Amino acid sequence: METWVSFVTEVGFPIVVTFYLLHRIEGKLNDLIESIHALPEKMQ
Repeated sequence: METWVSFVTEVGFPIVVTFYLLHRIEGKLNDLIESIHALPEKMQ
């Protein structure tokens, strides 16, 4: 049981931080993709 607790504390925190950062970046990437797709129309 002690092994599982130490494993979760060592590995769980970086996983949570990674998912949080990916979630934040996802919205910004979607905005960037939409801007790139709209760029040719704006250049005409």
